[in-house]
Amino acid sequence: MPRSKTELAVVGAGPAGLAAAVTAADLGLTVTLLDAGARPGGQYYRHPAPELAATRPQAATAHHDHRTFTTLLARLRSHQAAGRISYLPHHHVWSVTRTDPTWTLHTRTTESAPSTSSPPTPVTAPAVLLATGSYERHLPFPGWTLPGVVGAGGAQAMLKGGLVLPGRRIVVAGSGPLLLAVAGSLAGAGARVPAVVEAAAYTAYATGGAAATAALLRNPAKLAEGARHGAALLRAHTRLLTRHAVVEAHGTDRVEAVTVARLDRDWRPVPGTSRRIPCDALAVGHGLVPELSLATALGCATRTAPDDTVALALDADLRTSVPGVWSAGETGGIGGAQLAVAEGTLAAHSIAHAPAPTRLRRTRTRLRAFADVMGAAHRPGTGWQHWLPDATDVCRCEEVPAGRIREALADLGARDARTVKLLTRAGMGWCQGRMCGPAVSALCATADTGTGTAAGADTGATDQEQPAPDRRPLACPVPLRDLAQLPPPAAD
Repeated sequence: MPRSKTELAVVGAGPAGLAAAVTAADLGLTVTLLDAGARPGGQYYRHPAPELAATRPQAATAHHDHRTFTTLLARLRSHQAAGRISYLPHHHVWSVTRTDPTWTLHTRTTESAPSTSSPPTPVTAPAVLLATGSYERHLPFPGWTLPGVVGAGGAQAMLKGGLVLPGRRIVVAGSGPLLLAVAGSLAGAGARVPAVVEAAAYTAYATGGAAATAALLRNPAKLAEGARHGAALLRAHTRLLTRHAVVEAHGTDRVEAVTVARLDRDWRPVPGTSRRIPCDALAVGHGLVPELSLATALGCATRTAPDDTVALALDADLRTSVPGVWSAGETGGIGGAQLAVAEGTLAAHSIAHAPAPTRLRRTRTRLRAFADVMGAAHRPGTGWQHWLPDATDVCRCEEVPAGRIREALADLGARDARTVKLLTRAGMGWCQGRMCGPAVSALCATADTGTGTAAGADTGATDQEQPAPDRRPLACPVPLRDLAQLPPPAAD
C-alpha cells in the first residue's frame, strides 16, 4: 500500500493541533494534519456546517475567542495553498506504529466522510504530535439515561454545530468552569436556564495556598472571564447553586424534572436538603478527561493531574516519554484553548529545533498553573457514590448496574477496572468506556482503599491512587477490511 510522507504528522485539528501545524509550517516543515472531524476547530471552535447557512456563525462561539480561530484558519488555508500543509479531515487515526526512523499512522475514514472506494493511505513521518483533546467526565445518577439528559459539552456542541437546543427549560449541572459557559450559551440562544448546579465551591480557588493565590493573580483575564459569565447568569435570572448536585432525574418518555441536593465537603448529599426543579432537558458534566488512546498504546508515560484525571507526562518542550512523539493541549492536562494554542506553538518550535520565545514559555507556565488550581478546585469528591443506588446503570452501552460492579469488587475479587470489565462487561460497549470509565475507576479506587460504598464504609475525601490507563492496540473500532490490508510484519 502506498504511503504519504511528511516531516510532521499532527493528530487533531483543535486549538493545539491547528496552532502546532501552522507554526511548524511557518518554521519550514511539511505537515500532515489529520482530524476525525469534517471541519477544523475541534470541539472548542466547533461551528455550524456551511449548509446551515448561518448568517452569524461566530455568534455561538463569541465567548470562545473566535478571532484566534479565524486567524489560525487563515494561516492553515494559506499553507494548504502553498503545499506546506496537507489537511485530511474525516480521518480517524486508529494506530501508530514505529518503523525506524519513521512513524506510520494508520487511519480510517469516519462515517461522515464522502464515500470512497479505497481505504485511506497510511501517513509516515519522523515526528508525531498528538493533539487528541478530551471528552466529558460523567458521574452516573438515577435517571441519567432518560432522553433529554445530555452532556454539558454535548449541549454546547448541539448549539454551536447544529444551531439547536436540547430543550427550552434546561438545568445545567455538574462541576467545572465549562458549566458557566454552557449556561451562558444556552440562555443567549433563547433557552430558559433556571439553575446552574455546581458540585464544588468557588471558594476553593482561594483556599489552595500561596501558590494557588499567585496563579490566580497572574491570570486576571481568567477572573474577568468568570465575572462576565456570572453577570450573564444574573441577566438571565439564572440561580447559581454551589455545593449542590443533581442526584436524580425524573420522567417517563423524557426528563421532566430533577432533584437537587446540597453536598457536604466530600460530595455526599446532605439529608433533608433535596428540592425538585422542573425542566425538559438537563445538561450535565463533571469536567473533561484527556483522550489518551493513541498515547497509551505507544507507551507514553502518564501522571495524575490535580483534577484526578490521567494525563500525559511531558517535558518543558512538550515531548512525551517516547522519542519522536510530542503532545499538546488537553492530553497533558485539562487547561482550555488558550493553553492549548500556547502548547501547540511551543511544541512546533521544539519539533523544528527552533528556539521558542521566552514569552511563550512564560505564557504556558502561567496558564498551566491556573489550570492546576482550577482542576483541584473542581475535583470530584468520593462521596458522589452515595447518590448511586445499586440499580442505577453505570455502563449505559452494556446496561451494567452499580450493584453488579460493587459485587465484582466486594465478592468476586476484582480490584481494578480491567478485572471489573471482564467480570461485568462494563466498558465493553460501543463507547469503549468513555461514558462509564471514570465512574468505574472511581468505584474501584474507593473499594481498594476501603473508603467507598463497595466496602460498606462511609466515603470520605481521600487521595485515590489512579489505575494505569488502558493500553489498547486500536484507538477506535476498525473494520476488518482495513486490518486485512495491513502489510505483514517485517522479518527479524
